[in-house]
Amino acid sequence: MKKDYYEVLGVSSQASSAEIKKAYRKLALKYHPDRNPGDKEAEEMFKEAAEAYDVLRDPQKRQAYDLHGMAGVAGSGFRGFNGADDIFSTFGDLFEDLFGFTGGQGRRGGMESEAGSDLRLDLAVSFEDAARGAEKEIEITRLETCNSCKGTGSGPESRTMTCPQCQGRGQIIRTEGFFRVSSQCPNCSGRGTIMTHPCKSCQGKGRVRKKNKIKTRIPAGVDTGSRLRLKGEGDAGFRGGPSGDLYIVLHVEPHDFFERKGNDIYCRIPVSFPQASLGDEVDVPTLDGRHKVKIPPGTQSGTQFRIKGLGVPDLRGYGQGDQVVEVNVITPVRLTERQKEILQEFAEIETEKNGDGFFKRILKRAEAVVSHGVGHGE
Repeated sequence: MKKDYYEVLGVSSQASSAEIKKAYRKLALKYHPDRNPGDKEAEEMFKEAAEAYDVLRDPQKRQAYDLHGMAGVAGSGFRGFNGADDIFSTFGDLFEDLFGFTGGQGRRGGMESEAGSDLRLDLAVSFEDAARGAEKEIEITRLETCNSCKGTGSGPESRTMTCPQCQGRGQIIRTEGFFRVSSQCPNCSGRGTIMTHPCKSCQGKGRVRKKNKIKTRIPAGVDTGSRLRLKGEGDAGFRGGPSGDLYIVLHVEPHDFFERKGNDIYCRIPVSFPQASLGDEVDVPTLDGRHKVKIPPGTQSGTQFRIKGLGVPDLRGYGQGDQVVEVNVITPVRLTERQKEILQEFAEIETEKNGDGFFKRILKRAEAVVSHGVGHGE
């Protein structure tokens, strides 16, 4: 005659469901076969505790047991457990919580459906498209639901049968030292069942690999490393499971003229010596067309001018950057005789204007700096 189930778990007949579960967890941890290898008494206690928990955790079985004892349990259809593997199969989630792995098989019968995998696509975009946005058509290869079997994987005459390799558990169990480790059954892919006549189009997988074209919008302001998520555009799910997502990782191509720093766009424009000296108005290329920039008289090489609002939009909506234009004064080369005469005359006027004393003072100051540096070096 079996012990009283409440006595087996060490709880009162008025114990709550939470107390019953807590008591069983404690006993399962104590008498687990991996912790008591070869101990028949511990194995029997492990089995007895599982039977007690299976009855007392179910409200209907517990009521039948409270009213009629073991006769009530037998009438409810309870047949007990054949061994540790049967216990692992029934309480797989609880053992995963206890030990960090199932200690046995997964759920009986396997999963009826499963989600599709997420996909990644690396996409190169031009500098202009990244800054101003664009619509792109991309081509991906992904798993799609089989049209022949509508994703079931079954042929016209197919029927479902229990997987003979894992006996319907969906998991193959092996012992490694003191631990019992489970892995997905390779024959049924963890589902616990196989089909006698799988679909010929997809070989029973329910999905086929196809190329597909998708249109997507590249938001203005993206940069290298920005990711776009297209929900539901990944691999199709199995047997009605949700599709995965497609993640597009962007790589912005460099530009020959523009350079991006944050949300600002930088460029350098050449101006002639007369333009820099006398001042001028020049056309500057921008991503939105040409823009006139006024060059004041006496502008030096390296001077920067900022054009408001012609940079890159902020992805979070915080306004828009500027375009920064840097002036590069070009020194004339291959002068004509006339140009040389004009520059010589210009130099003479500068000398008269500033006097020889000015240039001599600058020269002496430079010589003193060099001499001072040499003396320190010695």
